[in-house]
Amino acid sequence: MYSKTRRRVLTAVAVACVGLGGYLLWPSALHFLAQKIVESRTLGPGKTAPDFTLKDARGAAVKLSSLKGKVVILNFWATWCGPCKTEIPWFIEFEKTYAPRGFTVLGVSMDEDGWTVINPYVAASKVNYPIVLGNETVNQLYGGFDALPTTLVIARDGKVAFLHEGLIGRDEYEKEIRALL
Repeated sequence: MYSKTRRRVLTAVAVACVGLGGYLLWPSALHFLAQKIVESRTLGPGKTAPDFTLKDARGAAVKLSSLKGKVVILNFWATWCGPCKTEIPWFIEFEKTYAPRGFTVLGVSMDEDGWTVINPYVAASKVNYPIVLGNETVNQLYGGFDALPTTLVIARDGKVAFLHEGLIGRDEYEKEIRALL
């Protein structure tokens, strides 16, 4: 048998080893947990698009979930964004072509100057789909935008089918829309 002193020393060494191991593994464990939290919040294909209610130019509430059952292009944009200006005419055309088949575009302007800059731009561009004014709450709900435009193509069931940050080709959008209609 071991003496009392030897048992105490061995117990102290074991406790020290466990403590040191926990100390060394703690950053890895925190990193792993942080990654899992980020992954759970990350919006991507197969995840339900977070619902929101925002106001249009007349002050009417527009709720994303009210569009469930349609294929939706949810486009986050701004009047000062060059690539946004490139794709808006495509979205106007898609709205004309595919609306009868259960499709719509919803534009969410992230302009800080609000309707004073949005309304003239929408009128001059002859935008034929609903535009709402975004805010920081929606920005955070969607994970914070790294780029404008950020566009989600949402299937009829409300789940994100495609997610694009920045400008992509017109043909790619059209292929994605047709695949979901």
